Amino acid sequence: MITNENTKRRRSGRGRRLLSALFAAVFLLGAMTVAVGAESTVRYPEDSVPTDVYLDGVEILDGDCVIWNSITYVPLRKFCNLFDRCSFSWDGKTSTATVTTESGMTLILRSGEVYLYANGHYYYTVGEIQNWSGSLYVPIRPLARAFNSELSWNNARRAVELTSPKGAPMVSWASYDADELYWLSRLISAESRGESLKGQIAVGNVVLNRVRHRSYPNSIYGVIFDRKHGTQFSPVSFGTIYNPPAASSVIAAKICLEGYSISDTALFFMNPRISTSNWISKNRPYAFTIGNHDFYN
Repeated sequence: MITNENTKRRRSGRGRRLLSALFAAVFLLGAMTVAVGAESTVRYPEDSVPTDVYLDGVEILDGDCVIWNSITYVPLRKFCNLFDRCSFSWDGKTSTATVTTESGMTLILRSGEVYLYANGHYYYTVGEIQNWSGSLYVPIRPLARAFNSELSWNNARRAVELTSPKGAPMVSWASYDADELYWLSRLISAESRGESLKGQIAVGNVVLNRVRHRSYPNSIYGVIFDRKHGTQFSPVSFGTIYNPPAASSVIAAKICLEGYSISDTALFFMNPRISTSNWISKNRPYAFTIGNHDFYN
């Protein structure tokens, strides 16, 4: 009887200890959840500045928008849901977010990239897409364009002003001219493969600036193969113009064809390290340098 009673006491003691451990684990889990919730509060860069954003005159996303490096950033999820019902998916391996809207738009954005995809369009974001405290923040201008929302800067308010889309809250599917994309992407790739996307866009801008200039042919193909004053682009002479373009060069070409321009006046570029002629640097006004290329007006 004494042995059985001791056994019962030991079992009862173990039960109480297990129950106490279970309560402790539940409490600890709750504490951890609170801690994670606290950590999820967005921590903006120290040099960012809060800014206001208005939609049809009404302030939106109060406290969620900041200007950083002269670019207004907005939270992707909250911004998208202002215009349409959206679903979101995240690929942690590639740091890529995919947004699908009820109206039929597909948005693809990757943390660290400087462009976004919207229904076949490629929009340059200028600043990198940011992952702040687990939330994607995106430059507002290209994102507004994807939702067909007009954007302006109100200097008096020091705020961004948006207007609701007229019609569907999304861009129509992209339709690039096949011939223009074919030659522009090949020229960009042959001249600036390995350069930053910004540098590749600038090369594409030179071609399109010439298309609009009275001194040059009025087509991309005509500009690339122009021989009025000798061969204009070395890849035409070397034959590399016919090589398949790099994927980044196709994106750069599409961004150029969307109308984005780093410079509306640059008509020349050269790599001073490998150039066999200094005519450009001696006869044209210097504009800027991106990567290995100097650009001239």
